Amino acid sequence: MKDSSRREFLERTFASALGCAALAGGSAAYAQPTGQRRPNVVLIMTDDQGFGDLGRHGNPHIKTPNLDRLHDESLRFTQFYVCPVCAPTRASLMTGRYNYRTGAIDTYLGRAMMHADEVTMAELLGGAGYRTGIFGKWHLGDTYPLRAMDNGFQESVVHHGGGIGQPSDPPGNRYFDPVLKHNGEAKRYTGYCTDIFTDAAMAFIEQNREHPFFVYLSTNAPHTPLQIAEEYVEPYRAMGLEEETAKVYGMITNIDDNVGRLMKKLSALGVAQDTIVIFLTDNGAQGSRHQPSRYSANQRGRKGSVYEGGIHVPCFVRWPAALEGGKAIDRIAAHIDLLPTFLDACGVACPDELHLDGRSLMPLLAGEATAWPDRSLFFQWHRGDEPEPFRACAVRTQRYKLVDGKELYDLLADLGEQEDVAGQHPDVVAKLRAEYEAWFKDVSETRGYAPPRILLGAPQENPVTLTRQDWRGAQGWSDRDLGHWEVDVVQGGLYDCTLRFTPVRTDTTVTLKLGGLRQQQQVAKGSEACVFREMPLDAGPGRLEAILRFNGRSAGVRYVDVLARQAQ
Repeated sequence: MKDSSRREFLERTFASALGCAALAGGSAAYAQPTGQRRPNVVLIMTDDQGFGDLGRHGNPHIKTPNLDRLHDESLRFTQFYVCPVCAPTRASLMTGRYNYRTGAIDTYLGRAMMHADEVTMAELLGGAGYRTGIFGKWHLGDTYPLRAMDNGFQESVVHHGGGIGQPSDPPGNRYFDPVLKHNGEAKRYTGYCTDIFTDAAMAFIEQNREHPFFVYLSTNAPHTPLQIAEEYVEPYRAMGLEEETAKVYGMITNIDDNVGRLMKKLSALGVAQDTIVIFLTDNGAQGSRHQPSRYSANQRGRKGSVYEGGIHVPCFVRWPAALEGGKAIDRIAAHIDLLPTFLDACGVACPDELHLDGRSLMPLLAGEATAWPDRSLFFQWHRGDEPEPFRACAVRTQRYKLVDGKELYDLLADLGEQEDVAGQHPDVVAKLRAEYEAWFKDVSETRGYAPPRILLGAPQENPVTLTRQDWRGAQGWSDRDLGHWEVDVVQGGLYDCTLRFTPVRTDTTVTLKLGGLRQQQQVAKGSEACVFREMPLDAGPGRLEAILRFNGRSAGVRYVDVLARQAQ
C-alpha cells in the first residue's frame, strides 16, 4: 500500500468497522456477551522468556504463581508459534502479516523498522472507538512515522530500539530509573522498568475504564542486560542456580508480580469479566549455553533458532464473560492470528483491501471449530540484508515440521526434534518445500526488502536523532564500527547537525556527508560533540555519513541530531 493512500484506507476501514457494528446493533458473533460495550483487550508480551520459563510448564525452580493462575483460568494454545527473534514477531503481531511483508526482518542495523503504510491492530481498534496504549517495547522504529505513537497508539510509554541500554538509548540508560519516551517526549522515571510500565498501563486502564481499551504491555524483561533487584535474584542463587539463570528467573518473577498487580487492578475496577487478557512471549529463551539449570521443557534450540526452543512459546487467552477457561487447544496457531482474532472478538470489521496472513482463532476459543483445516505456518530469520531461500527456515503443519528444507520431524511423536524422518517421508518433504518456495516468493514480492528511510525535517518530529540502532552498512554498533543512514529530507533548507561520540583520545577530523554536500571539522582531544550549523540540504533521499578519522582509521559517531531550522 502506498503512503499516499494510507489515510484514505484507514478512513474507509474505520467507517466500515463502525458501520458493521451499527448494523449489528453494536455487537458481533463473539463480542459483547454481557452488554453493549465491546470487550477490552490487554495483550501482555515478555521479551526472551522461553516456553520452559513458567512453573506450569514443569519448571522445577521458577516461581510464577500469578502466571500459573492465568494459565489455569485461560484457554491455552499448546502449539503456538512466533519468529525466532523479537522485532519480526512484533511486526507480525501488530499487522497479522508475515514480517517479511513489513520491512522488519531483523533486530538492528536498520532492519527492525516497519514500513509506515502497514496497518496495525492499534489503528484498527482505535478507529472503532478503542482507547489504545503501549507500555514497554515497540522495536519497530524510533523516528516519525515509524513510532508506536504514529501507528495507532494514543498513549505510549516506551523505550527506544530493542532494549534499554542499547545504542538507541541515551548513554548510561539502565533498567532502574530509566529515561523513556512518553508520547514522544523524553522523561526520566523512578523505579524499575517493568514496574514502571505496569504502573503506566494500570493508570491508563483506570483513566479509560468507561471506554473499551486496548493495552499492549510489552516488557523488555527478561532481555539482557540482566538487571534486577537482588531480592529477586537471591532466592534462585540460594538454590544453586548459575548467576545468569538466577537473574533471568528473578526478572520473570518480577514480571509475575506485575501480572498479579494488573489482574487485581482489572478486578478492582470491575472490568475483569469483559477484558480479554492474552499472555505470550516474543521468542524462545535467550542467553548463553552455559545455563545447564535453565529449564527448556525438552525443547531443542534457543532464541534465534527455528527449532522448537526458538519459536514455540506460551499463549494464554482469558475472557471470563465469553469463554470457558481451563482448557488446552492443540491446533497450531501463530503471531499472525492474533490481530484477526481480536477483530473478530471485538466486532471490528476487516476490509477486503487489507491482506492478512493470519486467521481468527475465535472458533477454536469458542469451541465451535468442528472441522478446523490443517495449514502450513512459515518462520525464518537470519542475519543479513535480505532473506535467503531455505536458510534458517521452518514450515510447520499440525503433524510435521520441515527445517531448512531438508530436515523433517514428526512433532506428534518427537516434540524434541531428535529424529530426522525426511528419508521416510520424501513426499512430505517435497510438498512442504514447494509450499515454502511459493510462500517465500509471495512475501518477497510484497515490497522487496529495502528498509524504510528515516525522515528528516518533518514537522511531526524535529529534531530527529539518528542512532547506531538504524544505521546501515556496518557489521555492528560498537565504537569501532562505521555505518551510514539512509534518509529522506522532507523539505529543503538549512539544517543544524550535532554529532555526538565517545570522547576522542586524540585530535580528530570529523566529516559529515549527505548527497553532494561534504563538510569537515577538526575537534580536539577529549571532545565528545561538534555541530555543523546551517547546512543547506536539498529535499529528497540520500545517504548521511558521519565519520571520525584518527590514527589512520575511521569510525562512526554515536548519535546525529538533525534539526530543521525553518521548522522550529
